[in-house]
Amino acid sequence: MLPLFRNYPALKEKLPHVPLGKFPTPVQKLERLGEKIGSDRLFIKRDDLSGELYGGNKVRKLEFILGQAREERAVEVLTFGFAGSNHALATAIYAKEVGLRSISMFLSQPNAEYVRRNLLMGSRVGAELHYYRNMFFIFWGTLFELVKHRFSSGRFPMVVPPGGSSSRGIIGFVNAAFELKEQVEAGKLPEPDLIYVALGTMGTAVGLVLGLKAAGLKTRVIPVRVVDRKYADARNMARLLNKVNGYLSGQDHSFPRFKFSEADTGIRHDYFGDDYALFTPAGMEAVVLMEECEGIKLEGTYTGKALACLMEETRKNRGRDQVILFWNTYNSRDYSPLISGVDYHCLPRGFHRYFEEEVQPLDPGYKKDI
Repeated sequence: MLPLFRNYPALKEKLPHVPLGKFPTPVQKLERLGEKIGSDRLFIKRDDLSGELYGGNKVRKLEFILGQAREERAVEVLTFGFAGSNHALATAIYAKEVGLRSISMFLSQPNAEYVRRNLLMGSRVGAELHYYRNMFFIFWGTLFELVKHRFSSGRFPMVVPPGGSSSRGIIGFVNAAFELKEQVEAGKLPEPDLIYVALGTMGTAVGLVLGLKAAGLKTRVIPVRVVDRKYADARNMARLLNKVNGYLSGQDHSFPRFKFSEADTGIRHDYFGDDYALFTPAGMEAVVLMEECEGIKLEGTYTGKALACLMEETRKNRGRDQVILFWNTYNSRDYSPLISGVDYHCLPRGFHRYFEEEVQPLDPGYKKDI
């Protein structure tokens, strides 16, 4: 049984859930990286190992989202992201696993090797991919696809918000906080003082903040913003915290009710860089250092920037006595063998440029001689 359901059994009857991942994900002490940055008690939560098919933070959300899709007898799910969206790919992979079709609505982003990999893998698992130039076109394109699929399948696709950060999806990370508490009680790590995590659509951080408070832990979450400020700020995060808290309390009246304010968010804004998915020197330095010290792979859009914040603040604060946990939201599963024979020409034409143009300069695959 999920740790959240063990603590609040009534929720099990109210919240359909489909098991997709491998939980609990391990915690690991980062001895060599900690020594480099001046921390004696630095740990990582290995959510990169959360699933056999695809790891990362999306699996926890999808267990509840696809549970909802089954409850509503959906036959298709439709979701959104930028061209290299890990969320859209994870949705496509796990939707197929439970017998649903997946539709991905994409916007443009800076080029990177992972964008190419995710697009090819999306095609490989049969996702229906659509490319749009801007928000105006994706809005009208979404309406068109919803109506079209209503007539072709007999039902509207279930719409999944970007990042899977719906109230149902976020419950996956409320549960993750209770999972962490059980690992603390089992002696896997001391109770963390700080958890650093990337902040995109805010669902991961919101679920952790709410779950940790409900679980009675004093741990403070440090969300590191990696998207434009209009998508992630203190006001919207506090609003989402109260919304999810109200939803859970409504499902089970014994679940505690809190009042969150902007002061409870603690967002770090200085590591975003110039644009979404545009790598930063500090972020890529963190990516390289993690792999050199611990053999763990990160990437430049989310986890590299979050780790860069952790490294700088730890060095600055000289917090050797603090227990610091880095929550790894990246997928570590290698699916390159699965896409080696996929031709990018099978993708809609709007995506071809990601294979025909050079990746951004800080990407490991950038060819300096071109």
